[in-house]
Amino acid sequence: MKFEPKKKPELPQSSSWGGVAEWYDNHLETDKDSYQEKVIAPNLLRLLDIKNGTRVLDLACGQGFFSRKIADKGALVTGADIGKELIAVAQKRSPKITYHATPAHKLGFAQGETFDVVIIILAIQNIGNMGEVFKEVWRVLRKGGRMILVLNHPAFRIPKRSSWGFSSADKKQYRRIDGYLSENTVPIVMHPGQSNSESTVSYHRSMQDYFKSLNKAGFVVSRLEEWISHKKSQNGPRQVAEDTARKEIPLFLMIEAKKEN
Repeated sequence: MKFEPKKKPELPQSSSWGGVAEWYDNHLETDKDSYQEKVIAPNLLRLLDIKNGTRVLDLACGQGFFSRKIADKGALVTGADIGKELIAVAQKRSPKITYHATPAHKLGFAQGETFDVVIIILAIQNIGNMGEVFKEVWRVLRKGGRMILVLNHPAFRIPKRSSWGFSSADKKQYRRIDGYLSENTVPIVMHPGQSNSESTVSYHRSMQDYFKSLNKAGFVVSRLEEWISHKKSQNGPRQVAEDTARKEIPLFLMIEAKKEN
């Protein structure tokens, strides 16, 4: 019998969230206890410290959730996303903000040194050509400008290679990590259990991969923060362990990188 190696599963051609635009919009707008609302938005606004007229590019902006919050603080916001469906939702929700449907590495609508800040929130892990994106961001940022990345923490939230565990012996919750340094491309089913569910793609990279790519594009990393969950467990035998783990093991990583010259 002739042995034939197993074929790797085919990945979606695009990592765009356009196919889940309606679901994603509904999720962000109705869940007032989401991580976006309770953890990321407050920390992002603190870091941005917006002044009237600050020029901000929300890259991979989705349906404009963060664009609107930043514009409300007085910033001049532009949004861009590869998903035309998401951009349509964003434009409908905030007609005063300018949006563009375009890949993150091709910002043809912007001249060089146009923006004071570029933000990429919970999106860089869904973008395959990260290095090209960083080079394009460097081009459209003014000298002294900065890029803020927020992503699922790559050391603790690794698709298909990390999980929660619980030790009954000492009543502790822990994070199991089965792999970290190797880059990996993983299809993510958005609605597990549903037939014909849409999928997106997640690209796992180590922290050094991000730092090397930023440095190659000309950036200097100026700040790093790790953000924890705001949620609390209900009363039960694992409550203390779960709440302790939430405080000790961060969900999100924030990287601030500056264009110094």
